[in-house]
Amino acid sequence: MSKIPFRFDQVGSLLRPERLKRAREEFKQGTITKEALTKVEDEEIIKVIQKQKQIGLQAVTDGEFRRRWWHLDFIAGLNGITVYDFETTAFGITTEAQGTFVSGPLAFNPAHPFLDHFKFTNEQAGDVIAKQTIPGPNMIYLDSFILSKQYHENPVYEDKKEFIQDLITTYQAAIQAFYDAGCRYLQLDDTSWGGLFDERFRGMIANNGYDPDELIQEFGDITEAVLANKPSDLSVTFHFCKGNFQSHWLYNGSYDKIAERLLSITQFNGFFLEFDDERSGSFEPLKNIQDQRIVLGLVTTKTPDLEDKETLKSRIKEAAKFVPLEQLCLSPQCGFSSTHEGNKVTEEDQWAKLNLVIETAKEVWKD
Repeated sequence: MSKIPFRFDQVGSLLRPERLKRAREEFKQGTITKEALTKVEDEEIIKVIQKQKQIGLQAVTDGEFRRRWWHLDFIAGLNGITVYDFETTAFGITTEAQGTFVSGPLAFNPAHPFLDHFKFTNEQAGDVIAKQTIPGPNMIYLDSFILSKQYHENPVYEDKKEFIQDLITTYQAAIQAFYDAGCRYLQLDDTSWGGLFDERFRGMIANNGYDPDELIQEFGDITEAVLANKPSDLSVTFHFCKGNFQSHWLYNGSYDKIAERLLSITQFNGFFLEFDDERSGSFEPLKNIQDQRIVLGLVTTKTPDLEDKETLKSRIKEAAKFVPLEQLCLSPQCGFSSTHEGNKVTEEDQWAKLNLVIETAKEVWKD
């Protein structure tokens, strides 16, 4: 097996086919059953896995076709979590959204639906690796605990340390459960680190009684504890972007403030990091890497314009000034459909961008 993450890789989510979107809306309206929706999901996942294999990806996903959100569907399946609806303008547009808060003792649900979802994907993957993506633990810590008005109105834990221990135990159990289901490539998607360098979110964190600089260390400590008991033959990667919602982003700022702590987490095999525009800053923070791989997210999923291959090669060369070329890989900067609505690109754009990633990587690296 080639080293994970692969020289050319992907983040996870893919644009939902129109047939799937229609079926989901019909289920929401009550005109088809859950079984009928699942049948459509199964059929569309089989097709999208075949397409990923056809273009040559070495790790395939289910496109997150069974999810509404990249993160909330997993979090909602845990014990001790409540989901609620609200309206947000956080991404620069007014839209319906959902949030979560800790409403009881946090624990992993051994009947979590994602386990069966993974088993289906793994079966369809055949001779390539099935990659499973889940949100990282600090998504819950930041959104469902620290910044949650609902939680603070009805706190469950007397001591923050008790919550953190339950959070760690929950994720350790989740990692083991996916491993037992056959998973050997797990990715933690975690945008919460962006709140630690975005000035607006740092202010919100401080207003809730927390020091965002202290949380940088704490986020790292929690992540390391979550990974402390992971099986030796399970590859785990980390994906960070600054938000991805219908081609809009959430956080602003550079990696400088978090890079030293984040990139010191050696239990990760690699880091998928966003570098698709000037908001990402320079590659200099990557000098903090040790022997893990860095997957450069140079190809944007937010706009349809296809990147220039020679420009991508030039940027890889620029990054290699701070990280040895053999530790670098290439991918899109995020998924194409972090929510079921998808980004403002077409399926044709999506496959063209993934093909470009593969072609460019094969020309840059021999392995």
